[in-house]
Amino acid sequence: MKNSYLIIALTLLFALSGCSVYNFTGTGKIDAKTFQVNFFQNNAELIEPGIDRTFTLALQDLIQNQTNLNLVKTAGDLTYEGEIVSYRVSPMTATADQQASQNRLNIRINVRFSNQKKETDDFERTFEFYYDYPAAQQLTGAPLDAALKEIFDRITQDIFNESLAKW
Repeated sequence: MKNSYLIIALTLLFALSGCSVYNFTGTGKIDAKTFQVNFFQNNAELIEPGIDRTFTLALQDLIQNQTNLNLVKTAGDLTYEGEIVSYRVSPMTATADQQASQNRLNIRINVRFSNQKKETDDFERTFEFYYDYPAAQQLTGAPLDAALKEIFDRITQDIFNESLAKW
């Protein structure tokens, strides 16, 4: 009886050790040890102060929280860089008297990703997402923070998936 437990335990140990490429974030096996996120300059026609820093930090935080990679300032195995290319508010729906009843904030970010360990993973791509809000609401303060959080959460996750999770 004791031997059968030992055999089962060893079988499970060997079976699970073969699954080392899987982890809970879905990143698989990453050869890189470090990453850097260069400052994402705001080059949009309509400038919202501070969103460049907010986005850069959001991308750094997401990668740090979902991988065991170390953040470095230079010479990272993985490099993320780019710019905010569009920050646009536009009316989405109208009332019977031709007034906007809902607006949409849309942000588009161009990203260049390079992997020093595996150059075939390199890409340059645009990511974008939006946030709809009532037209009567001013997009400042807490409402703006909520909009940016939702948009940046989605965009950073899409960047992460494209660069590391391959989804």
